[in-house]
Amino acid sequence: MSQEILVKIDSALEDLIPGFLENMNKNVGLFREALAGDDIEFCRSRGHNLKGSGGGYGFDRITEIGKVIENAAKAGDKPTISQSVDELEDYLNRVKVTFV
Repeated sequence: MSQEILVKIDSALEDLIPGFLENMNKNVGLFREALAGDDIEFCRSRGHNLKGSGGGYGFDRITEIGKVIENAAKAGDKPTISQSVDELEDYLNRVKVTFV
C-alpha cells in the first residue's frame, strides 16, 4: 500500500482546499484527454497553471509536477507529460492535509 503524503496547510486556506484538490483531480482527466487528442498546447498551458497555483496553496509537489509538464509540452515530449500526469494522480490519491 502506498504511503500517505502529509502536507501542512495554513488554516486560513481551509475552506479553499477541498475545491482546489477537486480541480486538481479533474485536471488528471483533462490532461489525459488532451494527450489522446494531441493537444500539447493545452498541456503546456495547464502545466503552467499548476506550476503557479500548487505552491500558493501549500502543495509544492503540484508546482514541481506542473513545471515538468509545462517544459515537456514545450519540447513535445508526450511520454514525460503522461508520466507526470500519473505522478500527479498518485500524489493526489495519497496526500493528506493537516491544517495548522
